[in-house]
Amino acid sequence: MTKRINSALISVFNKDGLDEIVKLLAKQNVKIISTGGTAEFIRKLNVPVTEVESITNSPSIFGGRVKTLHPNIHGGILNRRDNAEDQKEKAKHKIEDIDLVIVDLYPFEETLAKGGTPEEIIEKIDIGGIALIRAAAKNFNDVLVIPSKKQYGDLATILKKGAESTLEERRRLAGEAFAVTSVYDSAIREYFQN
Repeated sequence: MTKRINSALISVFNKDGLDEIVKLLAKQNVKIISTGGTAEFIRKLNVPVTEVESITNSPSIFGGRVKTLHPNIHGGILNRRDNAEDQKEKAKHKIEDIDLVIVDLYPFEETLAKGGTPEEIIEKIDIGGIALIRAAAKNFNDVLVIPSKKQYGDLATILKKGAESTLEERRRLAGEAFAVTSVYDSAIREYFQN
């Protein structure tokens, strides 16, 4: 089943290649929701962006450790569009759908390889990004997930054909998303076991 992308949540560490994606989203009139540095980057491209804080009604706290971990964000991703009860709850809590999630995780392995301090390494364990990827991948029936910049080419192809994704595309990218989280978590596990 084809799904139109009306809104996108973008939360990335590395902005490389993001400008083309943002411009394609803007061209397709997709509402862009974003966090701190990513929102600033998008604004500099003269593309309208909605700050996550305006949706959560909460500031980014604990040095940015908590930004997207909120029911208004995860509810927008995880609600099942074909489930009447989910839709009633969504309306009751005034939660808006999020149709596309684009994440590029904190560079844990790179920080480790560069010999970062224990504090630097721990701060590069992504929590919100992993949660966003897993939520979007779990709800692939309704949501398209782009779990790293390696999938920007796939997304550009989808956006160029009209900002609609097929179930097959969403399912394939959900599989890639779990591959990304699996490798990431394995690296973290290895760090703690050594």
